[in-house]
Amino acid sequence: MIDKKLIDLQDPHTQDVVRSMKMFAESYAKSTNTYFCSDLEITQSVIIGLAKNKLESGAALCPCRCYSQKTEEASFAFWNCPCVPMRERKECHCMLFLPEQSPFSSSHQEVEMTLLTD
Repeated sequence: MIDKKLIDLQDPHTQDVVRSMKMFAESYAKSTNTYFCSDLEITQSVIIGLAKNKLESGAALCPCRCYSQKTEEASFAFWNCPCVPMRERKECHCMLFLPEQSPFSSSHQEVEMTLLTD
């Protein structure tokens, strides 16, 4: 289950950042011929995590990693989404961008962010 307390989804600025991350993810999935996870909650959680890190550090750091210094880590750009493993080998640990043949892949390159209206 998504912990909505991670960020204030009622805040207009936060909603704008979440929408921006959603648009980025959809665009990147289409341009790399990758697909979102068949479990919608995973896709939504990762997008919200990207937004949270963008709000906190100024960069969309991979939300599946722990950082002791987010701002410093963001300056290295290695884990900024899309991270180096994704860009170089199409390996997305977060399961946001999956190849078509993945057993966890959906047929979707667009996602509903229903959490924004809760």
